[in-house]
Amino acid sequence: MRFNSLISRQFSTLIQTHFYSSLDTKIKALVQRGHYQEALKASSKASNFSKFTFPSLLKACASLENLRYGKALHSKIIKTGLLFDPYITSSLINMYVKCGSLCIAVKLFENVTQCEVLVQDVTLWNSMIDGFLKNGYFERGVVQFRRMQVLNIKPDGYTLCILLGVCDDISDFSYGRKIHGYVVRNRFDDDPFVITALIDMYSNFNRPVDAWNVFEKVENKYNIAVWNAMINGFCKKGFWRDAFELYSLVKIEGLELGSTSFSSVLTACSLGEDIDCGRQLHCDVIKAGFESDPYVSTSLLTLYSKCGFVEDAEKLFHSIAGKEVGMWNSMISAYVNCERPHSALEVYYQMRFRAITPDSFTISNVLIACSIIGSFEFGRMIHGELWKRPIKDNVSVQSALLTMYSRFGKLEDSFELFVKMKERDVVTWGSMISGNCENRKFKEALDLFKAMKSDGVELDSNVTASAINACVEINDTKLGCCIHGFTIKKGLESDVFTGSSLIELYSKCGQPEMAGNVFSDVSNKNLVVWNSLMSCYCQNGLPDVSISLFPKILQNGLYPDSISITSVLSAVSSVAALLKGKAVHSYYIRFEIPEDIQVENALLNMYLKCGCLKHAQLMFQIMSKRNLVTWNSMIAGYGSHGEIHKAIKLFNEMRNSRTLPDEVTFLSLISSCNHAGFSDEGLHLFHLMTEHRIEPKMEHYINIVDLLGRAGRLEDAHSFIQNMFVAPDRGIWLSLLSACRIHRNVELGELAADNLLKLEPTRGSNYVQLLNLYLEVGLLEKAANLRALMKQKGLTKVPGCSWIELKNKVDVFYSGDSSCPSAVEIYDTLNRLKNNMKKVKFYPEAGEALQKPE
Repeated sequence: MRFNSLISRQFSTLIQTHFYSSLDTKIKALVQRGHYQEALKASSKASNFSKFTFPSLLKACASLENLRYGKALHSKIIKTGLLFDPYITSSLINMYVKCGSLCIAVKLFENVTQCEVLVQDVTLWNSMIDGFLKNGYFERGVVQFRRMQVLNIKPDGYTLCILLGVCDDISDFSYGRKIHGYVVRNRFDDDPFVITALIDMYSNFNRPVDAWNVFEKVENKYNIAVWNAMINGFCKKGFWRDAFELYSLVKIEGLELGSTSFSSVLTACSLGEDIDCGRQLHCDVIKAGFESDPYVSTSLLTLYSKCGFVEDAEKLFHSIAGKEVGMWNSMISAYVNCERPHSALEVYYQMRFRAITPDSFTISNVLIACSIIGSFEFGRMIHGELWKRPIKDNVSVQSALLTMYSRFGKLEDSFELFVKMKERDVVTWGSMISGNCENRKFKEALDLFKAMKSDGVELDSNVTASAINACVEINDTKLGCCIHGFTIKKGLESDVFTGSSLIELYSKCGQPEMAGNVFSDVSNKNLVVWNSLMSCYCQNGLPDVSISLFPKILQNGLYPDSISITSVLSAVSSVAALLKGKAVHSYYIRFEIPEDIQVENALLNMYLKCGCLKHAQLMFQIMSKRNLVTWNSMIAGYGSHGEIHKAIKLFNEMRNSRTLPDEVTFLSLISSCNHAGFSDEGLHLFHLMTEHRIEPKMEHYINIVDLLGRAGRLEDAHSFIQNMFVAPDRGIWLSLLSACRIHRNVELGELAADNLLKLEPTRGSNYVQLLNLYLEVGLLEKAANLRALMKQKGLTKVPGCSWIELKNKVDVFYSGDSSCPSAVEIYDTLNRLKNNMKKVKFYPEAGEALQKPE
């Protein structure tokens, strides 16, 4: 009987051991595959299991943030006497940290470290330090690190990696430097994980040189992780060429390339939009057998879409079997970025049809697609579906919802969602700020920016750029300068988004020098920054400087786009530099820049401003599309060249093409009639404005007064002024005064001058017109009194100017100015011309000039 009992117990023990071993293997496999819920279900069916199962189950609880089941496991651990097992205890602490119960984790840690054996276990200390840092208690984490040193517990490489990893979160570079010093003193500089963490830390603080110094000092460079860290560091700061060179060195060294290596370098090619290097990498990927790797294939798809090769991205997408959610996300994102939102939604439908659960990235991109195509109802439907899933609390999804509601002008809905959010990161705040800016709620956007700072959220370049743009729109230069100072403190002044916004700010407030300083501070200048500066100089009266920037764009390895062409043509037009304008036009044709109506309008305007009516006509005829600006430019061009009949004819063609005129159209036409002396036609056009429901501006009134004045209809002009619906300004009375001077009407001239001087008593040119009137009608005494008054007030007239383009240079001449370097030759040539003109008389006969010597 005893023998049978012994055999029975042994057999029972064997069965239990086999059961525990089988259960442990099953649970461990489920956790490794990320099937945490299934692992917990499997464990709930067993009344008992081995100690090797607890760490896996605790990891599942931590991932699911299932505190209730975690506490139940804690009770079982205590009952089975495994609380002082270091591996299980560290898993318990990690579980409580992940589930947000830091206090319980601290109590547990303090309890188990009373044991002399466990207190020396560095794994427990690492779990506790990691818990403090992840919950934002940086100082308490450092205290634990110092306690380790006091108790002679030597930190390992993981301890230092934890501490280095938090440096970027707390924005304390000096702390990272101290840890680096500790690494060197305690000879951890041969640990590849620590080296990787150091490179990451320096890269995150925008110190690629320091990161490179760490990399270079590594004696054993046969660990691919160190190379990957340096490549990633270059990618983060936009040094994609350096990243690709490192990859080439890895191949020369003969190191084994893995998924991370290929993904990192492909990311670098995407940043630089270098399709040639990308295709070369694609070949390497196939040779290495990584074409089916989810991370590598996703990076390849991103590369092709970023470089505009959507067809290649589609081929790659369809060639991969068993696509994971990341691959579907990349294809959806590719379509969104290439402005094919309908295709993005089709991929989303296919994804749902194949029962692939969308994640936060999927939802975010689909919501963006809804915003692009204007499908608000579909976006609302997706929002409704989210309420059934935990993903509704995901910060990135909520930010995408905020953006969607803002783009549809539903600011109340976005604000309601924003208020209810439990967690708000920099992206969430940025979505709200940019949404208000898009809806022209600039004051509200700045209020949110201030609230964000008060909330202690770390600002990024996108948020600061939005805030600066809001300052530009409301003309708050003072606040804009304050934000500029803030960006310098935070090290954001070198960012391209912040830089281009600051350039626009200083451009609008007339400080091109400051804009130039901002431009110099931007580290990796892209085309947007160059275009911003070029536009800034043009708008602030420095067209020559603006033009000089155009070739420098090419010298810096960038290719000007349609915005660059438009900006430089605007500068060329302002100085009438025809040769440079033709050179830009040639560049536009030679490099086959896609047709853009803004560029074609700029070319049309340039030829008109430079006096080349034939070139402008040809440009107008070959344009495939014409908008209101096109018609207005050509009408104004005909008018300025005295072709009033052609201008009116073109106006009729414009109306027949169903293009509605605006106030600029009528201003150009009335101005043309004014210069051509067509007073009746000008008045008819002015009255025609009411038919098109266009309210006349002051410029229209001025042109009508000038038109009537030139025709000698002074009383009509005065009557017109009296019947105006707005108060006459300086231009009105000056036009009437000029007309009175031409037709020598002193009484009405004095009336106009009296009103003019009431508006601007300190402007010298106002007195000059009346002075000339007195002189021309022989009222010398009045002229002398007026001249004495002007002298008493110290008033002078601003001199006129003219310019000429000669040998690729534009020279400007001012009336009465002899400071020009070539003044002697100019006046000598002028005197010779005068002498020749005295010797010749011109007799116009039969429409041509015949010369007859004296």
